Order: sequence, then structure tokens, then C-alpha cells
Amino acid sequence: METKTAAKRDFSTLERRRLNAARWLKRGVRPAEVARRLGVHRQSVGRWRQRLEREGLAGLKKAGRAGRPAKLTAEQLLRLEEELVRGPRAWGYTTELWTTQRVADLIQRRFGVRYHRDHVGRLLAQMGWSCQRPVGRAQERNEARIRRWKRAEWPRIKKKPRS
Repeated sequence: METKTAAKRDFSTLERRRLNAARWLKRGVRPAEVARRLGVHRQSVGRWRQRLEREGLAGLKKAGRAGRPAKLTAEQLLRLEEELVRGPRAWGYTTELWTTQRVADLIQRRFGVRYHRDHVGRLLAQMGWSCQRPVGRAQERNEARIRRWKRAEWPRIKKKPRS
């Protein structure tokens, strides 16, 4: 289960970039030149200069983590992983298959935190877990007959483009 997520921002690097801009601006370097040196847009340097004039260097410090705070701590995520490794049967399920709904129920029962099953999929991907589907094959399956059918019958009934 591969999910596409936004690239993680390195807040420390962004802060260092703003503070470098402030140093150059204080030395009298023109905003356009600061933007060129840092590889940013001139409007960004303009915003940083205004904030520097209003709030000083403190205005250019990092604001902290973006977005909503996580519901589970790093320690709880480690404990969740331990529970997942124990398997669904340890939690009273009849099969060895974790579904996102089952994991959401586990999180609710173990930590008292509610997650929607769709978000659980993203959380599991973040933890490095991937979607696994069990191979379900009928016991009566006859591989030789299947191969024979694919070679003989399928080409006969398959639609062919008109020539």
C-alpha cells in the first residue's frame, strides 16, 4: 500500500534560510539579490523583510509543527506495532487478517482514541506497514485444467479485432 503524501518540510532549514536573508538584509543587500542567492521568490524576501521590521528576528523563527497534532504519541505507535505483530487472534478475531476497521477498533480499545478506518490506512503506511491480501485459492483448483483451458478455450472465445 503505497500512499502519495506531501513532502515533509524541514522547518529548521527553512528557519536558517530566513535568518540568512535577515542577515543579508541588515547588511544592505537588496531583496532581489537576497532572493537570487537563496533561490527563493522576491516576494518571499519582501514578506520576511516586513516581518523583520515589525517583529525583529523572533518573527522569522520557526512556528513549529504544521497541521493538527497527532492523536497517538510515538510511544503509543510503538505499542500499536507490538499489538499488530501479536496478530488479530490475540484480540479475539477469528482470522489472521488485519483490516483497517479492525486496527481502528484496536486503537480505540487499547488507547481510547478514535480513528476513521480510511485514516488508519494512512497511519499504517506511515508506520511502514503495507496492504497485504491473503492468497485465496480453492482447494479443488486444478492447475493443469486451467492451463489447458487458457491455451485452448480462451483464444477460441476471445474477441479479436476486425481486420
